[in-house]
Amino acid sequence: MITEIVTFRLPEGATREEVFRNFETTAPTWQQNPDLIRKHYLYDAENGVAGGVYLWKARAHAEKWHGTAFREKVRALYGADPESRFFETPIVVDNLAGGIVKG
Repeated sequence: MITEIVTFRLPEGATREEVFRNFETTAPTWQQNPDLIRKHYLYDAENGVAGGVYLWKARAHAEKWHGTAFREKVRALYGADPESRFFETPIVVDNLAGGIVKG
């Protein structure tokens, strides 16, 4: 498994409500993604940053879904390019499901 952390700057004056509305609009798309295990939306009003934490089956999936079209969509919504960091994820502790998943 691969964890990808995506962050981007928010436009000056973006409200919490606007950002969360954009999150709600995009969530169903990610719910239908067969290569994505889990996504967490991130919001940091104090520093003007938002993004997501994605748990993918493989890095190739992250690269497939976060290509040019994804970058253009983020740029259109927020006026900034997203930055990605990747981490190998050997173990996930899932307290909701009550288990430990090994990648």
